[in-house]
Amino acid sequence: MIEKNDLTYEKTVLIGVVTQQQSEEKLNEYLDELEFLTYTAGGEVLKRFTQKMEKPNPKTFIGTGKIEDVRVFIEANNVGTAIFDDELSPAQQKNIEKILDCKILDRTNLILDIFAQRAQTSNSRTQVELAQYQYLLPRLAGMWTHLERQRGGIGMRGPGEREIETDRRIVRDKITLLKKKLETIDKQMGVQRGNRGAMVRVALVGYTNVGKSTLMNVISKSEVFAENKLFATLDTTVRKVVIRNLPFLLTDTVGFIRKLPTQLVESFKSTLDEVREADLLLHVVDISHPNFEDHIESVNQTLADIKITNKPTIMVFNKIDAFVEEKIEEDDLVTEHTQDHYSLEDWKRTWMNRMGDNVLFISALNKDNMEEFRKKVYDTVREIHITRFPYNNLLYPEYESITEDQEEE
Repeated sequence: MIEKNDLTYEKTVLIGVVTQQQSEEKLNEYLDELEFLTYTAGGEVLKRFTQKMEKPNPKTFIGTGKIEDVRVFIEANNVGTAIFDDELSPAQQKNIEKILDCKILDRTNLILDIFAQRAQTSNSRTQVELAQYQYLLPRLAGMWTHLERQRGGIGMRGPGEREIETDRRIVRDKITLLKKKLETIDKQMGVQRGNRGAMVRVALVGYTNVGKSTLMNVISKSEVFAENKLFATLDTTVRKVVIRNLPFLLTDTVGFIRKLPTQLVESFKSTLDEVREADLLLHVVDISHPNFEDHIESVNQTLADIKITNKPTIMVFNKIDAFVEEKIEEDDLVTEHTQDHYSLEDWKRTWMNRMGDNVLFISALNKDNMEEFRKKVYDTVREIHITRFPYNNLLYPEYESITEDQEEE
């Protein structure tokens, strides 16, 4: 264990592979994210191990020589956990545990652990528990380490199998029970959504840790938990927001991530239903992140996977205060002017320019350009409201610029 700032961090190593489908640059991006996930879960990364392979080893994920290097390092540094960037098969996990003799996690298991830490309400705890049992079910056989000596033969055929099958049945029954519980929760949340009246619904979506909760606090003047860690928010928060005299419902949802476990997508159905039923999506992006374009693609892919397409969407590029502009000197004829050196103005002239009015650049933390943000949201919500509820369209005039203090009055 490592102590930092009065906290105890678990010693870990990260392991990933470069394949034909995953370049070294892409792997390094994933490992950066995996290290942030590890920190969020309470781990301290001592070292990364990578290997170039045509495809992962079906028995031990990495080669025999590399896994021996990992074993030596783990033993020498008293490392308690090895974390793999891709999902391990039950057989791989069992084989690796025998060799490394420490706790073995993959990206899916790590994300599930973070979700279990962050879940606060009965709804989210049930959703996470279901995902954990679904992940656990095919791996039960590998967890019966006390039966390893039973290799079959006379007197050795029955008890182990029966015990494992009993556990499988218990887990299946638990999954069935949790699904029924979630069905009840889904119905209750559906009734709640139906009782919210004639108001336009707006949902904040985006990659994890892009500032959705901070933006929620600024818009709704509420105190939604926000922290510079991945998946700080799991529980859906709905607030009634009024801009000028126009009320609407604003929902803060769980953040997405690359390689999001399918078990979580399935179990968080009720949370994602808030996004499905939204009239307008505010897709929040951390423009200061070097891989924000990949984040946008991941969010769009996840939305497509859960059948959410063709909804009115405003792209909100957040954290412009943290945007690092690496400018190239005019007389520098050697350095290639790539996206790594783009300023905010450079980005605005790229594909973002083709988005027209459906793009905003703000800092929720410093409240930069929030007046422009309020006007755009007001105008869009007003247009949707007038279309859906034409009988009271005279209640909401064109937006006029006023201060926050005037709005509160």
